Amino acid sequence: MKVGVALGGGGVRGFAHVLALQTIDACGIVPEALAGTSMGAIIGALYASGRKGTEIRAFVENHVVEEDDKLEDLFKKRDRLIKWLSALKPAWDGSGLLKADGFLHYLLDEIHAERFEDLEIPLRVVATDFHRGEPVVFDSGELLPAILASMSIPGIYVPVEHEGRVLVDGGLVDNLPYDLLDDCDVTVAVDVAPTRDPDETEPPNMIDATIGMFDIFVDRAVERMRQERPPTIYLRPRLTGIRTLDFEKAETVFEQARPTMEELREALERMDK
Repeated sequence: MKVGVALGGGGVRGFAHVLALQTIDACGIVPEALAGTSMGAIIGALYASGRKGTEIRAFVENHVVEEDDKLEDLFKKRDRLIKWLSALKPAWDGSGLLKADGFLHYLLDEIHAERFEDLEIPLRVVATDFHRGEPVVFDSGELLPAILASMSIPGIYVPVEHEGRVLVDGGLVDNLPYDLLDDCDVTVAVDVAPTRDPDETEPPNMIDATIGMFDIFVDRAVERMRQERPPTIYLRPRLTGIRTLDFEKAETVFEQARPTMEELREALERMDK
């Protein structure tokens, strides 16, 4: 049974993918292929390079400030935090608020692979051609431009110019790319879209409004795709009160996503019978 895993975009909520990969590991399953968009592409690349779910989780926990961190915890993490945060540089050219290339170079050091061909598990990464409005799927060549383009939320991160194209976040065209796993018998799709609070009344600030609009758009697109062509296993943790760039809430993501992982384990065990 060939299992393919699709990891959706969602910023810090994408850390829920780590628990899904841990669950897959615990079930003794080695995916035949991975597909990812935005944060899903980053986590997918780490996993495809040979990192297990537990290793990726340890990496995340050592590189973010958690809400319950004490002073001594921050002191132990200080060198890693300085390197991590300094990699997210402001962009002053008007094309976005942040430059992510330093961040990606930092992550690629952890991936231990420079090209798709160096990965242990085949990976497909989705970006969007901004001017053509069409998907661009990377599965060969350099990892850096592919992942960088896949996570470049318009208005937040600077677009990527690559081979004559202007590329932005893949979520605009395929935020949950299980459709790229047709060569697998079973497709597992992990959706980390936010769970909205209908009772919220506070107006969003500029960044929240931009990203929130993006989230609504991609959520509707994924729902349409699921109705037309559902994956074998669809997993969507209930993630509330976690904005895309709330990187200090990594542990909250883990806590909120944990109950859903039992559903994934049960589904995988049923598929194996």
